[in-house]
Amino acid sequence: MKLLKQIFDFYLNSSIHVALSCYALVRITFYFFHLQYDEPMALFVFFGTIVGYNFVKYDALVRVKKKPIGKQLKIIALLSFISLLLVGYYFFHLKRITQIVSVGIFAITALYTLPFFPNKKNARNWAGVKIYIVSLCWVGATLVLPYINAEVPFTANFFIKCLQRFVLVFVLILVFEILDLANDDPHLQTVPQTIGVKRTKILGFSLLVPFWVLGILTFTLHDLIINLIMVVTLMLFILFANTNRSKYYTSFWVESVPIFWWLMIAFL
Repeated sequence: MKLLKQIFDFYLNSSIHVALSCYALVRITFYFFHLQYDEPMALFVFFGTIVGYNFVKYDALVRVKKKPIGKQLKIIALLSFISLLLVGYYFFHLKRITQIVSVGIFAITALYTLPFFPNKKNARNWAGVKIYIVSLCWVGATLVLPYINAEVPFTANFFIKCLQRFVLVFVLILVFEILDLANDDPHLQTVPQTIGVKRTKILGFSLLVPFWVLGILTFTLHDLIINLIMVVTLMLFILFANTNRSKYYTSFWVESVPIFWWLMIAFL
């Protein structure tokens, strides 16, 4: 059991799980826009997520706090380096416009992590903006990149899906912020720090209404039923979120929501 737990923890700590969630959202994008499966695009996002998330999570730990690098962190660093090589490989299989936009998303990730000005905090520590930056990056990587790489014209449906995807990620992050309330720096001004846990939950519930309603404009009855299951699942995650929950509540279960969504679309 101890070995299985170590493997599972590595799976989460190395960002493979969150990368799989991003991959699932890319597959959902292909489905909703009736795009042919684009393997280089999907794997570019998958491995790019591993690189980006590990960079964000461990950069400050090693560069700023100077903590010793343990065995697991060394393996994660190796995985991240291999993923970076694969990101470079798949990057050259993308259309030029997709490459340009992906560089822009990388720049936002770097801004989120590194202080670009002397004695200034990185964007991750800017009061109140973290949730918007992360949501925009997820929309860009999992929806905008696959869409523009397919070279299809922009339609109203595209912008509706972008808004819906933003709402989904925003709500998922709200659950993370509720659980992290006791540990987050008060200067971050996260949503629960600003309006309280109860109002944050009400906000999450309220945002899930337009998330589902927007689907009425473009989804089939089959997709609307699946989306309703998604909404109910997310509402339950929000309802039972509190600071006493295990880290697995968010790092595994909440981040599994996009995977769960993709599997329902694929098999129901």
